[in-house]
Amino acid sequence: REDLEGMDLPSSFTDLGPEIADVADTAAIMANLDLVISSCTGPAHLAGALGVPVWVVLPHPPDWRWLMERDDSPWYPTARLFRQTRSGDWSGPAEAVARALRRLVDGLGG
Repeated sequence: REDLEGMDLPSSFTDLGPEIADVADTAAIMANLDLVISSCTGPAHLAGALGVPVWVVLPHPPDWRWLMERDDSPWYPTARLFRQTRSGDWSGPAEAVARALRRLVDGLGG
């Protein structure tokens, strides 16, 4: 949340951080989202467990739970995985997420 301070955010941005006291609050918020984009953290697993669509950006090598060379998860049917191909290089996953998000928005009518 500290990274948000001083950022030029769109007027439509809503910071729900102050409303979150525990995992139940996070789950309630996620249940109302169309998509969660996360790194391999607790929220990614929570979204997957709730059946909320989740895109997870993964480091190279990934945590064992994400297996290797897959773009899906056998544990979370709503998950889509975006992987680094080189350790420390996030440009590939970031570009892939941006492309997929543009396609998703375009498919919704813009």
